[in-house]
Amino acid sequence: MKKFVLAAALTAAASTAFAGAPAGPIIEAPVIVEETGSSSGGIVLPLILLALVAAAVAD
Repeated sequence: MKKFVLAAALTAAASTAFAGAPAGPIIEAPVIVEETGSSSGGIVLPLILLALVAAAVAD
């Protein structure tokens, strides 16, 4: 009877010890917020250059 109790105790201890691997830490990705430029930002410089060229040709 002692061997049966000892075997049962070892089985219970072994089953809880090897129940599964510990879960790894959950690392969330950082949130990146980008400022969006205005849609007219890319056209301002060419318009200024066009005005300068037109002023130079008019002289």
